[in-house]
Amino acid sequence: QWEFVQSGGGLAQPGGSLRLSCTASGISLDSYSIGWFRQAPGKVREGVACISNMHNPYYADSVKGRFTMSRDNAKSTVYLHLDSLKPEDSAVYFCAAVRQLDGVCAVREVRSDSWGQGTQVTVSS
Repeated sequence: QWEFVQSGGGLAQPGGSLRLSCTASGISLDSYSIGWFRQAPGKVREGVACISNMHNPYYADSVKGRFTMSRDNAKSTVYLHLDSLKPEDSAVYFCAAVRQLDGVCAVREVRSDSWGQGTQVTVSS
């Protein structure tokens, strides 16, 4: 049974940085890919990044070069570092377990019932 606890986020100015954390409870993440998603008001939830169990990341074009995903399996935690933030990055961010295909994380293949609780990121001056 998946249980993720998210932390981090908050308010940042344009061009600023934030870090999000997602920690699994009661399960080792060693064998799993994890993804980060976001949902702005009135918009569809979108996958922004994922990382495979071998630490291979994927990034959506909208965040490539600005966001960095990492993982610490010993802590059962994944991180999303958000740099060069833009107002359009404002959203509720979620982590979730995703499937892995041939060693590559599949951000569109979310595992059932594996969503974190969400954390708000607001980018505003």
